[in-house]
Amino acid sequence: MAEIKRRNFLGMALGGVTAVGAVASLVAMKKTWDPLPSVVSAGFTTVDISGMKEGDFFSTEWRGKPVYIIRKKSDAEFNAKRDFKINGAIYTLGIQICTHLGCIPIFHPDSNGFLCPCHGGRFTIDGINVEGTPPPKPFDMPPFKVDGMKLVLGESGPEYEAMLKA
Repeated sequence: MAEIKRRNFLGMALGGVTAVGAVASLVAMKKTWDPLPSVVSAGFTTVDISGMKEGDFFSTEWRGKPVYIIRKKSDAEFNAKRDFKINGAIYTLGIQICTHLGCIPIFHPDSNGFLCPCHGGRFTIDGINVEGTPPPKPFDMPPFKVDGMKLVLGESGPEYEAMLKA
């Protein structure tokens, strides 16, 4: 009878070690699936646009991609799909990567648009592709939220949601 108790103990000990090993394996697998802290922190970029004057072009980086912000002139037309207002001033923004082959178009303030030097792609000041040029679609827009006179790139706010619905 003592032999049966010993076998039960060995079986339970082996089962316990196996369960602990299985839980440890699941925890390790979950940690590998979680994004690295450096990736999570790169998800948001805050930009202060309080110093921008009419016609100013500002470039920043969000998740390793160039993002432009332009304060349009007061007589500029408002495009509900691409523009937003802060205190009556009209702003536009987009990810400054050509939708044709991924080049970085250059902003030309004299023509109020972007020109891709690689294949001649053109975009308007709002980031909309010009008909007859290689880019198949407008610049992508990063999600953003307006926080006073700051833009938080990477967080979806009411202005961004309104653009998507327009």
